[in-house]
Amino acid sequence: MKHPLPEQVRRRLRSMALLELINVPLQAAVWFGVLGLPPSPANLAGFAAFALLLAQGASYWIAKLRQLGSGASALPGATAFALALRADPPVLFAVVMFTGWSALNAPGAATYLGLGFAVFAVLEYVNYFYTQLSYDNIADLRYLTARGLRRAHLAIDLERHRAAQARSRPGAPPLPR
Repeated sequence: MKHPLPEQVRRRLRSMALLELINVPLQAAVWFGVLGLPPSPANLAGFAAFALLLAQGASYWIAKLRQLGSGASALPGATAFALALRADPPVLFAVVMFTGWSALNAPGAATYLGLGFAVFAVLEYVNYFYTQLSYDNIADLRYLTARGLRRAHLAIDLERHRAAQARSRPGAPPLPR
C-alpha cells in the first residue's frame, strides 16, 4: 500500500542524494581543475574512496525515498548496503595506508590531498554505517545537544534488515553485525 510522503521529507531526501552526487564532480573540478593539484596515484586513490562513499550515501537516500514513498517495511537494496558495510573497511584501510605511506615518503601536493580524501571517506563510512556525524539542520542539532551523537539512519535500517532475515530463517544462527 502506498503511503503519502510529506513533500518536505521528499525534498530533503532528494536534496541529500543530489548533494552527495554533485560533490563528486564538484570536488574533482575544484581540487584538480581550479586549484591544479596533481592527479597523482595517491590523490586519485583518496578521491576514488571519497567518491565511492558519496555514491553509496546518495544510493542510500534514494533507496530511503523509495521505501518511504511506497510504505515498504524493507529498505530497497538493503542486501547491497549490508555488503558495502563489510566490503568498505578493507578498501578504506588499503587506501588510507597507501595515501598515508605516500604522504610520508613524498610529502606535498601530490599526496596530501589524497590522504585528506581518504580520511574523509572513512568519516563518511562511519557517518553512514555507524554513527551520524553530520548535523546540518535544527532538528539534528537539537538532538545532538540534548542526547549526543545519533546512530546512523542506514545502521538502523541494516539492523532491521538483519532482524527480518533472522526471522525468515528460524533456527539459523544470527547474522554477524
